[in-house]
Amino acid sequence: MLTLLVFLSLVYGLEGADVVLSCSLIEEGGGMGGMMGGSMFKRTPSTLVFRDLVGNADLSPELVTPYNPPETPNADDLIFELMLPSIQIPNADLLLHADCNEQEVVCEISRYVPRDAELDSLPAHFIGSVQLDGGGISLTLVLQTLHSETTQSHQQPLVQSTLNLTLSQAGTLLTEVVFVVFSRVPSIVAPIGGDVMLDCGFRQKDSVPGQEVALEWRLQHRGNGRKILDMKAREEETDTAPELFVDREGTSADADLLVRDGNASLTMQGLKVKDEGTYICTVGSGEFQTQQIVQLHITQPPHVTLSEEKLIFQDSTPQKLSCHCQRYYPLDVQVEWLSQAPSAEEPVSFTKESSLSSHRQHSDGTYSLSSYLTLRPDEHPPGTVVTCRVSHSALETPSDVSLTADRTEPRKTFWTVVLMLAISVVFLYQAFRGAEN
Repeated sequence: MLTLLVFLSLVYGLEGADVVLSCSLIEEGGGMGGMMGGSMFKRTPSTLVFRDLVGNADLSPELVTPYNPPETPNADDLIFELMLPSIQIPNADLLLHADCNEQEVVCEISRYVPRDAELDSLPAHFIGSVQLDGGGISLTLVLQTLHSETTQSHQQPLVQSTLNLTLSQAGTLLTEVVFVVFSRVPSIVAPIGGDVMLDCGFRQKDSVPGQEVALEWRLQHRGNGRKILDMKAREEETDTAPELFVDREGTSADADLLVRDGNASLTMQGLKVKDEGTYICTVGSGEFQTQQIVQLHITQPPHVTLSEEKLIFQDSTPQKLSCHCQRYYPLDVQVEWLSQAPSAEEPVSFTKESSLSSHRQHSDGTYSLSSYLTLRPDEHPPGTVVTCRVSHSALETPSDVSLTADRTEPRKTFWTVVLMLAISVVFLYQAFRGAEN
């Protein structure tokens, strides 16, 4: 659940906006967690305050609601206050407008231990996951605690009861963002045979020049996982090539963009069904390492055809019509049959009278399916338009294929037999005459 307040900052002389999120602090423990006796995760309500996250030039001061800490600081409250942004967070304005756009923000915070650090060492670190539901930005933030301002000498500093960390005079835990891995497009749809770029990037405060940056992309799908790309690069003046491992043809990441701009995006060419799944972008630099998840959905619309080009009844004999949906992905497809007589204002559904074949899967992972409908002349007079309508997630609108019932023709079987007999008699007569001569 999202709590969003906008604050016009006057304290620092900046035009900035605060974003306040309702989060959960995730901790291990809290009871038995299954048959093996493992720990469950305990969730404690908390608040994450982004100070001066985005510019505020377009907001009227009259429309701004200030964020105020609790009047009486409480050691049980969990308020993570992110001070002036130390690194730029891309697309942060999307969080500012989430409430107006009726989008939910999912926020979780947990303890984090940097590389080669002790669990209880100071400054303390936390990792925050902020995801904008329904698309948009997804952030994984490493938060580092700041030294709280000193209190009056006769007062004891306020210590947070759960974390055992000193709070500010306002009762908040002062932090700053020192590392962030983000995706501006955490879910993407791409067609079979197409190309795609999976967006991932990172920012780091006080990175050391020439420091190595490690990038790994993994694919997880239906319980199976494999490494797609592994790269280690550093910004150097030498021509030393970065360490690189690629397990998929047509896959690449730019080492120069990685170390220079923090661009960890993955480019994939010639997509196949087997490329669909959850991609995990893991970035490590210095003492920090964290990851971001990007979902790749593969699609292909069905090719829809009818078994007949014309609908001509022979007397009162029913005629079977087939609607073929070929090579689509993913699996789910819906087929409807509609019939509209010349005098009718609306079509009539005949879907219940139809039947479906089983799904056929091809070697490329796509599917095909056929639907069958038996048509009767008395239900479909001349001029009736019969339509097969196919709906699929890869289609923006349903795909319709139609034909029009023509006038009924008498059966020609008898006269065809008579004609064939006459031709045979003439042929035999000519052959007999030739033999006599």
